[in-house]
Amino acid sequence: MSLRFCAGVKDSALTIHGNLQAERLGKYFAENGLRFGKLYSSDLQRALNTATAIRLAQPLPDCHAAPEANLQVTALKVLREQDFGFYEGKPFYARPRNSNKSARENHRSQHQHDPDFKDVESKESMAQRMSSFLQHHLIPAIRNELVEDNRDVVVVSHGIILSQLWKCFLKLAAKNTISLSPGLSAGTGGTTPFEYLGGWSNTGYLELEVSKKESAATSELAISTAAPPTPDTSDGDRDACPLHQYQIIIKTINGREHLKGLKRIRGVSSSKFDEGQKSIESFFKKRKS
Repeated sequence: MSLRFCAGVKDSALTIHGNLQAERLGKYFAENGLRFGKLYSSDLQRALNTATAIRLAQPLPDCHAAPEANLQVTALKVLREQDFGFYEGKPFYARPRNSNKSARENHRSQHQHDPDFKDVESKESMAQRMSSFLQHHLIPAIRNELVEDNRDVVVVSHGIILSQLWKCFLKLAAKNTISLSPGLSAGTGGTTPFEYLGGWSNTGYLELEVSKKESAATSELAISTAAPPTPDTSDGDRDACPLHQYQIIIKTINGREHLKGLKRIRGVSSSKFDEGQKSIESFFKKRKS
């Protein structure tokens, strides 16, 4: 029997399997023509290492320049996962028998007066963080990349906080400006049509195409929060609705094409990845004379 642990803001490096997933993702983006102008990441190792793999997979600007010459990872504390407080690093608790309370509610009632007790971060707190990220980073990046370089933007973070980011992002878009690519389907719960798209797998990604209305300029947005109310855009107020001038197409939901054929190696995959390790293929390559 294996135990699952709460790991929100608790820092941890990628496993060997996680590193392979990240390298696959970076290579997949590069091979499919995504050229990033901005790369934002949570500052926790598991996200930052994934973002670094994406950066290193980008084509060199020229034969003499290093990958980081034109692209840096912007690591931000605001993009960290939900803080589980007292429960960080502790196993998930089973629902108690003969009780209507959830396991967390039951545990909170027993420990909320302990000196070191810290409750789980609220949805309101996460929404405030994601609203700040949108205002100070993502929205300006989308505008700048469309106007200047027409390059793509990527955000690397964690499953729970990404769901909050998506909900806050939707609230900044005008009505009837978001659509699905042919063949895709999304949930229609909540007040916004696409609010519930489901969860993210490890290195799964949400891909959006953002284009300015009546303009050919487009930019891809790959995403591997108290939100403001849905604005009234009848007066065309740009500040009230930062994305009202843009059309948004959801191209991929929880994309996992890069993981096809990747299997876990029993007894090895869950080990911590060491950057000094060589892949098994490297031992069979002939040295250049």
